[in-house]
Amino acid sequence: MSYSTEDFAMLRIIIGLLFVALPVSSYSQADQLREVKGRIIKSKDTPAVELEFGKDFKYAGGQRFVLYDVANAEQHFFVDADKDGRIKRLYWVQFEGYLPSNSHTYDYKGTKSVNIGGFDFIADAWARNIKANPGRPDGDGARGRAFLESKGYRLASDETLSQRLLHFIGEKKRDELMIIYLEDMSGLGLTAADVNKGGKAEAQWKDIADALLTRAQKDMKIRPAK
Repeated sequence: MSYSTEDFAMLRIIIGLLFVALPVSSYSQADQLREVKGRIIKSKDTPAVELEFGKDFKYAGGQRFVLYDVANAEQHFFVDADKDGRIKRLYWVQFEGYLPSNSHTYDYKGTKSVNIGGFDFIADAWARNIKANPGRPDGDGARGRAFLESKGYRLASDETLSQRLLHFIGEKKRDELMIIYLEDMSGLGLTAADVNKGGKAEAQWKDIADALLTRAQKDMKIRPAK
């Protein structure tokens, strides 16, 4: 079968239209995760930052995906786990940015802020039973836990404490760096229900949250990338 010059011209137009129609939410398989060496992750931009974690933490890997069809997300995990893969503590690092197809901005409100290595973060914390409150199945938390399980890791307990740190990038605030420090809270002899509103230890929550923020910063260094 032979094709005319007009046929090839039309084919080029069709191929071009197909590429234009491809959703900008798709990550190319060739896209590379940010560089990780040992316990240090380096981001060249958005933001240009290096994060280093304590000697008890091991890099468990990273992944990319499109979150809720509105933002690109890149996750990295550093875990303090026993020989059976039970996680006592972890750092979850997430670089996130809204897609060009929308005009959303990050507008989280917080009552506490902290500066680490020259970067300003909104800081909030919570206690949660993961089994009772797993969150959305297509959410970043569920995706993160599934990724860790695929690498042979699981949380040591469903009762957890989480410290979240949020850094917004640029005046438009369409990109963010999120760091979550999570730990097994069973050593406190309390459950998430105990320290949440109406729980028997609700009055202790402020002290628990303050101590959690201190521990989150203890095994983490943040500095501008060179």
